[in-house]
Amino acid sequence: MSRAMIQAAVTMNQLQQKLDVIGNNMANSQTTGYKSRQAEFSSLLSQQINNMSRDGGANRLTPDGVRVGSGARLGQVKNNLEMGSIKETDRALDVALNQKNHLFQIEVTENGVTDRLYTRDGSFYLQPLDNSDNVMLVTSEGHPVIGDNGAIVLQDDFDDIMIQSDGSIQVTRGGQTGTEGRLSVVEAVYPELLEAAGENAFRLTNLAELGYTLGNVINDVDGLNIVKSGALEHSNVDLSKEMTDMLATQRSYQFNARTISMGDQMLGLINQLR
Repeated sequence: MSRAMIQAAVTMNQLQQKLDVIGNNMANSQTTGYKSRQAEFSSLLSQQINNMSRDGGANRLTPDGVRVGSGARLGQVKNNLEMGSIKETDRALDVALNQKNHLFQIEVTENGVTDRLYTRDGSFYLQPLDNSDNVMLVTSEGHPVIGDNGAIVLQDDFDDIMIQSDGSIQVTRGGQTGTEGRLSVVEAVYPELLEAAGENAFRLTNLAELGYTLGNVINDVDGLNIVKSGALEHSNVDLSKEMTDMLATQRSYQFNARTISMGDQMLGLINQLR
């Protein structure tokens, strides 16, 4: 197989992965609090071929010969944590974060292992607990929302509930209103360390290997105007940009496929020579 065909085949595989990222963004354009992702490419190793019989000249800035690459690969997929638009819903348990890089904390249990994750999705619900008169504040997927003292659990005999701008949860019972919990909002000091964990959430992994501790990259947030009650943050996906990127990536995929086709035709012609 020729070098050009190898380069094209390697690059096509990576372009397919970029198309998957774009498709995921477009599919989540209406997902509350979703943050779009962007695929970035990097070149693979290049080989220097010294095919020149004489000096290229004193003014030449590059080495004599030609450099032949091995294609391109998907270098990394970066999260775009820019804020989306805020839409009021007037629902008591809908809350939107007012600042970039602020996150809600949730707990997800898989195969008996509980993990702390982070999300911008503030569409919360109350889930009854088994054999109890209590309810727990959870995400739309049923994962517990973390407060100052762990999972937020309330007695299920209140008349009204409201989340204040500082994240405190006010409950009214028998005409008496009191604070019975508070959302634990944190700030990602290094948001580039957040990794997509599925279900519209992020996780922090391999901090020790990178020379960080959890206290270095996550700070607790206090004060007023942390959240906006009765509102949700929309996805920050720009559909026009995603469509443009998709078309450009598809064209690049077609060009590389054409390279393989032309290379195959050229090899066929060579084999027919007598």
